[in-house]
Amino acid sequence: MNHYYTQNPDTPHDIGIIEYEVKGIKLQLTTDSGVFSKKKVDYGSNLLINSLPPASGNVLDIGCGYGVIGISLAKLNPGSYVTMIDINERAVDLAEKNIKLNKVTNAKAMQSDGFSSVTDKFDMIVSNPPIRAGKKVIYPIFENSINYLNPGGAIFIVIQKKQGANSAFSKLEEIYGNCDVINKSGGYWIIRSIKKS
Repeated sequence: MNHYYTQNPDTPHDIGIIEYEVKGIKLQLTTDSGVFSKKKVDYGSNLLINSLPPASGNVLDIGCGYGVIGISLAKLNPGSYVTMIDINERAVDLAEKNIKLNKVTNAKAMQSDGFSSVTDKFDMIVSNPPIRAGKKVIYPIFENSINYLNPGGAIFIVIQKKQGANSAFSKLEEIYGNCDVINKSGGYWIIRSIKKS
């Protein structure tokens, strides 16, 4: 049994197209088996997209899946450039397809295990992290994120309260020296930490 945070899912393909609308922008998104939330955009991702401040500069979507968060951000913030990464090669292929399908010119997708393929610095990092992968996968992402943010840049995470929001909050506070909850809904928290200059 493969999880969606597997590098090469061997689940048989089951390609579909879903529709998603955010702030008046309509997207069509190709999905497949072996990726997270293939039938519809999940509650947490939708809440994160709708909770984020306007973005400019470089944005990183880590654990991008088929690309809904990154593509939404690119469409909503044409002055930004969004890099989307995921360990799951199938997810990255879908994200690339969805960039083209939605005629997005200010985004790219690439395969990366954590930050292994990342060389740039960012003004914003966003993630709906693969909680089921456990702290051994999630916490190194938190710990490394600060090294990839410009001073004044921020990381935004969506996490369910029952899946460890309190401990994630504490971990980010330990790393960044600050953390706050900018939105809560349906048992989900949107957590932000800012890299001080």
